[in-house]
Amino acid sequence: MPLDGPSLVKALGPDAGAGLETVHCTLCRREAPAFQRAAKRGDDLLVACTQESRLFLELNEQTVGAPGLAERPIRFVNIRETGGWSKDAALATPKIAALIALAQLPDADPVPTVEYTSNGRVLVIGPTDRAVRAAAMLADTLQVSLLLQGPGTLPQARTVPVHAGRVTGISGWLGAFEVSWETSNPIDLDLCTRCNACIRACPEQAIDFSYQIDLAKCSSHRDCVKVCDAAGAIDFQRDAQAVSERFDLVLDLNPAPLISLHQPPQGYFHAADDQALIGAVLELRDSTGAFEKPRFFQYQQRICAHSRNEKIGCTACIDVCSARAIRSDASAKGKAGGLALPGIIVEPHLCVGCGACTTVCPSGAISYAAPRIDHQGRRIKTLLTTYQRAGGKDAALLVHSQGGGASLIGELGRSAQVDAAVHGVPARCLPLDVWHTASVGMELWLSAIAYGASQVLVLMTGEEAPDYRRAVAAQMAVAQAIVNGLGFPGQHFGLLDARDVPSLDAALRIASPGITLRPAKFAVPADKRTALEFAVEHLRVESAAAVDAIALPRQASPFGSLLIDTQKCTMCLSCVGACPSAALADNPAKLQLRFIEKNCVQCGLCASTCPEQAITLQPRLLLADEGRTRKESRVLNEGQPYRCIRCSKPFGTLQAIELMVTKLGMHPMFQGAAADRLRMCGDCRVIDIHSSSSEVRITDV
Repeated sequence: MPLDGPSLVKALGPDAGAGLETVHCTLCRREAPAFQRAAKRGDDLLVACTQESRLFLELNEQTVGAPGLAERPIRFVNIRETGGWSKDAALATPKIAALIALAQLPDADPVPTVEYTSNGRVLVIGPTDRAVRAAAMLADTLQVSLLLQGPGTLPQARTVPVHAGRVTGISGWLGAFEVSWETSNPIDLDLCTRCNACIRACPEQAIDFSYQIDLAKCSSHRDCVKVCDAAGAIDFQRDAQAVSERFDLVLDLNPAPLISLHQPPQGYFHAADDQALIGAVLELRDSTGAFEKPRFFQYQQRICAHSRNEKIGCTACIDVCSARAIRSDASAKGKAGGLALPGIIVEPHLCVGCGACTTVCPSGAISYAAPRIDHQGRRIKTLLTTYQRAGGKDAALLVHSQGGGASLIGELGRSAQVDAAVHGVPARCLPLDVWHTASVGMELWLSAIAYGASQVLVLMTGEEAPDYRRAVAAQMAVAQAIVNGLGFPGQHFGLLDARDVPSLDAALRIASPGITLRPAKFAVPADKRTALEFAVEHLRVESAAAVDAIALPRQASPFGSLLIDTQKCTMCLSCVGACPSAALADNPAKLQLRFIEKNCVQCGLCASTCPEQAITLQPRLLLADEGRTRKESRVLNEGQPYRCIRCSKPFGTLQAIELMVTKLGMHPMFQGAAADRLRMCGDCRVIDIHSSSSEVRITDV
């Protein structure tokens, strides 16, 4: 692969490029002493080769005088498969410089961890013969229990606890599974001594060596009961029993999984065939002890748009979570500052870190923490600014996972080196590895465009849940509408669905829209809404289009306005109390419903709360409105106060009182003087009722 040392030094700057006066082309073997000399000097080490990372780590350990990894970590970056092994290799210097600069950034701040503890108690569920075979593979390292599903052969020796029945529920995670089942077979496996007398006695051969009765074959002769008299294990009159026990691990051998989630909980393994069983057994044998993983998310209940007053608004995170780690808490059980703040509950033990919830969250109430968006924003800015400084043009940010995505890109690079028909990763495509592709959302995509990218491409390889693909596609539709609406034509966002080298090679040849922007200077903040505002504002300033508002897709829009049916609205202002983002407000001086469009997250809580159904959401991005901006408060509706007919004191809105009189005027209880009291304030109503009662008593006397 061609390497241009002087150009790399120039692109990276005098500080970052100080160690690039010599470019080592075969560092992993022939020039390994050069690495040892640098290691001994104590230099910061960045090795542009991931293939031989183990070798370099061993060389550092064996080099006398070299600092240990705790004192000076060694970083690795792949510039070969991602850039050098491509038909664009001669044009890849800007990309290589960008990848080197990206690798030199400090690591993200550490995040809290979630802990698991497993004592190795595993429940094997499935057909008898397969369950027995799996138990034999695990019994030497784990505490095995069996839950049998169907006929088969149990060993004569009672080596492990055996149960039989129909599974009615399974929940939990590694170290904390709760499994429930119902047992209705006449044979109690705890009492059964496996003497085989019942098998010999049964004329219908309804009992086999699983020591359970096939009730479809069994008649009412009950010979088995007679021969089992001593043990008393068979009772046809026994009621069905519900059993529930806790286990650390679950091995499911049924053809269809009992937990049919795309992301099942850690500690649950499904093995429908023997090949999968071998892999599951190997993982299970290593699943005893204490484990931890990052706590991938942060949640701010205060700005969550899920619910208010037990009314449901936004459910985006609940709908998209493939691990079912998020549930509603609309019953106002949560507390903050002494006030009930209903929202969602995220179970960190079930969270797999996909980040899809943070991508679809319109308010930023749930955000990705490993790393935070400000760290990802710094990575994107470094990648793009270095690429541009080195002379690169029409950059396409290629977001891919550290698992399947990185592996497929590596395969593409190797294929391009040996196959003339394979192009490889284009020079303008800048790979950005993330834990999960669904964790990077619109605020970072638009920031990338603001930093000078012509396109943002998200690679999905089959490891993602279908809901993630739909969610990312919906978010991309909104981002695309914003960029196109601002006057930048072309396809700026793409979801690449590639499962193999040919499909990825073809997908990466997507045409560039050729956008040219002055790169933004802002740093992506940790708050999602602020990051969106920064990116949109930069794009607006760079836009030459004269547009007041951009219509956005109804699904997934985080921006928008409200349409108020003034004929229905009674100015009760219940929507103000329901709004979680302070987009709606009243006016202490006037009877007004005011609105700040910048704050609206289109959650729909106002519409679901409105008793008159007078509110409709209007997804859009407002840029200017009669000289006002979306950041300013404006009046959506205004009413007149209703004055008491007895004392003239204002006590309600004209619309509300008129509606109340209309609805109650035909009722027998509100006729004559009672009808007038509907138009009185609370004080005058009491006085009028008391006066009328006194007159009645005097008349009676």
